[in-house]
Amino acid sequence: MALDPTRYKDWQIAEDAEQRMKKVVQLADEMGLKQAELLPYGHYVAKIDFTTVLRRLKDRPDAKYIDVTAITPTPLGEGKSTSTIGLVQGLGQRGKNALAAIRQPSGGPTMNIKGGAAGGGLAQCIPLTPFSLGLTGDINAIINAHNLAMVALTSRMQHENNYTDAQLAKRGLKRLAIDPKNVELRWVIDFCAQALRNIIIGLGGKQDGLTMESGFNIAVSSEVMAILSIAVSLQDLRERMGKIVVAYDQRGKPITTEDLEVAGAMTAWMVEALNPNVMQTIEGQPVLVHAGPFANIAIGQSSIIADRLGLKLCDYHVTESGFGADIGFEKFWNLKCRYSGLKPHCAVVVATIRALKSHGGGPALPPGQPMDPAYLKENLPWVEKGCENLIHHIKTVKKAGINAVVCINAFSSDTKAEINLVRKIATATGARVAVSQHWLRGGAGALEFADAVIDACTEKNDFKLLYGLEMPLRQRIELIAKEVYGADGVSYTDTAAVKAQKIEADKYLSRLGTCMVKTHLSLSDDPTRKGAPRGWTLPVRDIFIYNGAGFVVPVAGTITLMPGTASDPAYRRIDVDVETGKVKGLF
Repeated sequence: MALDPTRYKDWQIAEDAEQRMKKVVQLADEMGLKQAELLPYGHYVAKIDFTTVLRRLKDRPDAKYIDVTAITPTPLGEGKSTSTIGLVQGLGQRGKNALAAIRQPSGGPTMNIKGGAAGGGLAQCIPLTPFSLGLTGDINAIINAHNLAMVALTSRMQHENNYTDAQLAKRGLKRLAIDPKNVELRWVIDFCAQALRNIIIGLGGKQDGLTMESGFNIAVSSEVMAILSIAVSLQDLRERMGKIVVAYDQRGKPITTEDLEVAGAMTAWMVEALNPNVMQTIEGQPVLVHAGPFANIAIGQSSIIADRLGLKLCDYHVTESGFGADIGFEKFWNLKCRYSGLKPHCAVVVATIRALKSHGGGPALPPGQPMDPAYLKENLPWVEKGCENLIHHIKTVKKAGINAVVCINAFSSDTKAEINLVRKIATATGARVAVSQHWLRGGAGALEFADAVIDACTEKNDFKLLYGLEMPLRQRIELIAKEVYGADGVSYTDTAAVKAQKIEADKYLSRLGTCMVKTHLSLSDDPTRKGAPRGWTLPVRDIFIYNGAGFVVPVAGTITLMPGTASDPAYRRIDVDVETGKVKGLF
């Protein structure tokens, strides 16, 4: 008997459920995996040899493909991962063979405010502790691969500064003439560490490196993470790793990891990480956990490999995209599906009455602080006004040519009138609507949700990308800004304009995909603007090139690639039972 989510915390529910979970060898057998295809990490977690499985099952038809996205979330999150797990459990209750693919959580939010994204209540991915604390080491491999490129770059700059061309030649090196003021890469760490955003390195003597400005980004923003998300094979991974641009020389020519002769060693760190991890829901369905890029600063998707694997191992494969449909689903639509060639059958837009009230005029919802009591009272005007945001996201999904299912992730404080109002508005916009109580009741509470998705998957759709790669970069950015965000247009800083012009003039760079960086807390670039803002312009302040991942990255607004840790972070409540070794306090 599962614990009551209204009385127990998520980690306590997970700990209780873990006493009854399947061993990973049993889970693999139920998935149809062969013993040699499973690479166990203990009794309950494993990696899957995806190459062998995909080769063996290449002629098996693909499953139904469902993406889970959301409305623009509040800082508290609206239960997208919970809904992904709940949907798989609901499909299981309907006798369907279902599987989920979710992202691996970053140590940044796990130890900060947001939590580890394992789901919640009776819709969780377990075992919770390994899921939240490094799993099988994929993010650690990314950190090591990325920082090895920085080691190669900084040591090369030091040697070129200390030695003549003849002395370099004796060491088998050719001068690259790297410009210390034009370095693209920074170091990475998997925490929210604002004090490391901007640093000076190389202080000391001649043998301590070249003195220069540098800094740290969060690990999940690394291009190596993006490459893990979109690579389709080890060969593909190796080729992409060699294309990463780390800096430019004195003439403006890009210096890659291949130029630094470090790409092979970087790939060596990533060989095991390329295999997806398998875990399970509280109700025993398989969950693939692989890659973990944020959607506001990166591609925001679990891996193409995990989706390809899932589509061969079940009848309904549910994958999750980060944050709202404006960034998570847009990148699933125009990047992940473009690179994978996969076509979804429908997309779920998760909404909560709480978030709709926030978008409709409700008071602020600061993370880590008690929620305003106004959210616990019925307020139909707030809900109706907030549905402008929901309508916008439904229309975004429909622009992709697929069916939208709105999942109302129900809370006990939601009233019948509020739910009926959302159902009426979403239905009128052309979406199927389901109320789901998966957090409270698990799969049994997600039957209406599962039925709506099953129904949506039977209906014919006409999936299409928003833009072709022949479209000039600035035209693409404007199209995304207008059609997906609702902006009137786009403005550019001088730096961004010069970079855009250069990219458009380059035959190779001009055909890379477009991965936008924007706040997840608003359709606009301003996180304080709720609902569906009108009469605004998207400000692009810079453009990065992720040459290995295969896209350019326009940065809108003041968003940073290194978040900060709040004053009341989660790590204050995490500890270990020294008698049993069990971790407590994770959420």
